[in-house]
Amino acid sequence: MMRLRELTFAQGCREFALRKAGMIHAMDGGLWLHRHVWKGEPLVHLVSTDRARLVAFGTALGLPEHRLQYKPLKDPRSELRREAWHWDLGGPVYPPLDARLLTP
Repeated sequence: MMRLRELTFAQGCREFALRKAGMIHAMDGGLWLHRHVWKGEPLVHLVSTDRARLVAFGTALGLPEHRLQYKPLKDPRSELRREAWHWDLGGPVYPPLDARLLTP
């Protein structure tokens, strides 16, 4: 299995300073790493409208496909809801910060 830092870079994951920019990236089929805190623990949602890309990432990381979560999201450009999915990544699969993934 590929190391997590290498995997997030190789799969083309991106982080954004602005949530809207990350959401647009995900709406265009990109892999958006969205960091937040849930119940006091750091967590990352890896979000995209491209389910196949998310499944490929999860497979490479050893995540069972049934853990991929479906949640339609509003496209900030059109305000229309679109099909989207995300992985919850935390604990041993919490992606480390990587400056190569940051987009201003």
